[in-house]
Amino acid sequence: MKKIILLLFVGLLAVSVQAQDQVAKIEFKSETVDYGEIEKGSDGVRIFEFTNTGDAPLVISDVKSSCGCTIPKKPDAPILPGETGEIQVKYDTKRVGPIRKAITVSSNADTPTKVLKIKGTVKSEGAK
Repeated sequence: MKKIILLLFVGLLAVSVQAQDQVAKIEFKSETVDYGEIEKGSDGVRIFEFTNTGDAPLVISDVKSSCGCTIPKKPDAPILPGETGEIQVKYDTKRVGPIRKAITVSSNADTPTKVLKIKGTVKSEGAK
């Protein structure tokens, strides 16, 4: 009886160690998007592309912006190993001036929190 219990324990331990080896990894093509100089009221949508370089499905649980002028959109479905995904960010280009914002991405990756940045300048209409 003791041998059977020991055998089951060792088997479960081996399975749990193997399961821990599988982890999602998120790798962004670029962690900063530079809008450059854009006109007031122009298209403020930009994309952060990433790849799951791990060996487990990547689940993005939350994406938050540092202010209400930036609206991020996360993927709904898990990103399988080797596949790519994107996080869409929309900045309110009706606000004239410099853009310096952070987007915090939370996931089940080996690095569970990543901070992405957007930067640039919104010029007033007719400014050169």
